Amino acid sequence: MSDRSDVVATLVECAVRVVDRERVAAVQEAMPSDGDVEQAADVFALLGDPNRLRLLVALLAAGEMCVCDLAAVTGMSESAASHAVRWLRAHRIVSSPRRQGRMMYYRLDDAHVRMLLDLALTHTQHTRALHPERDVAGPTATLITRSRGRASTAIPARRMSTAMVSPPVPTAATSRSR
Repeated sequence: MSDRSDVVATLVECAVRVVDRERVAAVQEAMPSDGDVEQAADVFALLGDPNRLRLLVALLAAGEMCVCDLAAVTGMSESAASHAVRWLRAHRIVSSPRRQGRMMYYRLDDAHVRMLLDLALTHTQHTRALHPERDVAGPTATLITRSRGRASTAIPARRMSTAMVSPPVPTAATSRSR
């Protein structure tokens, strides 16, 4: 890939509109390397799984736990908890500081992980994100689909965006009741 100054020159020459060239150049210089961005994205991908996030929140609250206790707290099987902890350990999110017999105890790896979790949880407590993909429309909503150009079929809408959900299709029974 070309260096950052070539990218700014390319932006000026192409159809992309640049209003503040100095600011764009400064931000491009401050951008982390592609490798650093990929590693940060990997961390957020690990945190994006609800089960792994539950394990991390449990470790945030308890400090140190074994896989059996983590499984009990999160409602996961021991096998699933162990597998998730293995991934988190491989990515240096958790560490295993001590062993007691056959039991391995895990904890959050460092203060950065604790801070990231704490900030994320605090953020969710003071604001509610809009998730149209998670909002389930009313029980009478239907999703209209077409199969190879044939007549449309109405199926119940589940966890679909409200933009994709249409109002109920009138039938003879519903039009008589109005």
